[in-house]
Amino acid sequence: MVSLRQLRYFLEVVDAGGFSAAAERLFIAQSALSRQISELERELQAVLLERSSKGVTLTPAGRTFVDEARRVLTTLEGSVALTRSVARGEQGTVRLAHSSSVPFAGALPSALFAHLQANPGVSVDISTLSSEQQQDEIEAGRIDVGLVRLPVLRPAPSLLCETIAQERLLLLVPAGHALASRTSVSVAALAPVPFVSLPHRERGGLSYRVAQLCQQHGFFPRAAVATSRKTTLVNLVAAGFGVAIVPESLAALAGPNVRRVVLDDANADSEIALLRRRDASALAVSLSEAMRRATDMARPTMSQ
Repeated sequence: MVSLRQLRYFLEVVDAGGFSAAAERLFIAQSALSRQISELERELQAVLLERSSKGVTLTPAGRTFVDEARRVLTTLEGSVALTRSVARGEQGTVRLAHSSSVPFAGALPSALFAHLQANPGVSVDISTLSSEQQQDEIEAGRIDVGLVRLPVLRPAPSLLCETIAQERLLLLVPAGHALASRTSVSVAALAPVPFVSLPHRERGGLSYRVAQLCQQHGFFPRAAVATSRKTTLVNLVAAGFGVAIVPESLAALAGPNVRRVVLDDANADSEIALLRRRDASALAVSLSEAMRRATDMARPTMSQ
């Protein structure tokens, strides 16, 4: 079988114009080089070089083979360079998911843009998935990096979960609501108020955190006549259906018909975490580091 070494030796002889000069360039004995070329010719069953006292010249078969040999080595070198680049996290596509309660806004898109500018061979595919879906997709290898709202229930041992930011929780109320003129309110005062986003202690993430906070004050939120997940709850609040407890980054998306009220409780906060496999690719690790650095600089909130 023809070896890559034989291809390189053959091209060196052609480029140097003879065995003696090629052997010097390769730092091997001329006899060893001659044996390698002879073995190559036997393998191909073709004479590639005409030897003479003046050097070597290519035979018709040699002229054909030299072009193919250069193409093979060029392709191989490109493949090696690409593989090394991917291994360093400099090439490829990263699949990034975020929960609807972690808006891709503020420091995050800025960090992503800077990361892609610094790594032009990298692209990112972004999707929105629940915390539970992200765990399943990352564990299965269909998503590389996730941004989730803690807590993560029943975390898989194969996944790494790293807290990267903490946000204050705020109360969203309709502009005409009785609490709209308040600068702050306690969670306990919300017991009789209908919520447009009903917390769920078995779902994890923001739903779990809000349910936990309310139950610490002796009540479970009362459902409004219309309830929704995070994607449309701001519109329901604006329409007057009820209130919602949300992180600052989500509250920042509220329009003029919604008022933001501070919660008095010292523990009214929520944490964001990065989720990835422990054996994640260099691409995933590199993007995770960029996201973590961005939230470090943007603390105390993600919405700055």
